[in-house]
Amino acid sequence: MTVLENKLNELKERIFEMAALVETMLSSGIKGLVQRQAVLCSTVIAELEPRVNQLEIANDETAIGLIALHQPEASNLRTIVSCLKLTSDLERIGDHAVNISEAALFLIDRPEVKPLIDLPRMATETVSMLHDSLDAFVRSQPEQARAVCRRDSVVDDLKDRIIRELVEHMQRDGATVERALKLIMITLNLERVADLATNIAEASIYVASGEDIKHCQQDDSLAGEGPESLRETGRE
Repeated sequence: MTVLENKLNELKERIFEMAALVETMLSSGIKGLVQRQAVLCSTVIAELEPRVNQLEIANDETAIGLIALHQPEASNLRTIVSCLKLTSDLERIGDHAVNISEAALFLIDRPEVKPLIDLPRMATETVSMLHDSLDAFVRSQPEQARAVCRRDSVVDDLKDRIIRELVEHMQRDGATVERALKLIMITLNLERVADLATNIAEASIYVASGEDIKHCQQDDSLAGEGPESLRETGRE
């Protein structure tokens, strides 16, 4: 095994560690909200996010060093470039998880606006998309990655339903506005994570086949999925 291959494997291992951390951050933030466990949300903010940020810096340094020192070509270059993009996307997902945990900490000590049914479902689907997109990257499975892209519409539908119901609650009872807006913020952060999982799926297709589809909606095989709704909220 060459020095380049060894370094690439080290880079991939750190990306897998980073991915596992952000999945935990997302799940813990939502679990903390649903089960009213503030310690889970505090752990996301105080312990897990700093580790993700450290891994981002290490991954960037390694990837840039590999390009500068080894001048990789073809599949190796595609992999390194995609690892840079994945690292950036994973760090942003970590930021969205922090947004969710901060909002959850606000809500935990206050009465519920409504029973949390669709929001946990949306979170489960979002985390599953992230997991499957990363699995597609690891195993070079472009068809699995395309399936992740198609699932983005499921998250969008849940987002629309949640926001519609919360708006109705705010209209009926002005006292719920602040809490409902926090739930809407959590919803929009989850939607953005699903968008970033779709980005990772696109990167998986690029590494596996060299095909740069940019946005899944522009890929002929995904025609009919409709335009995605992108909302930037909270940290980036």
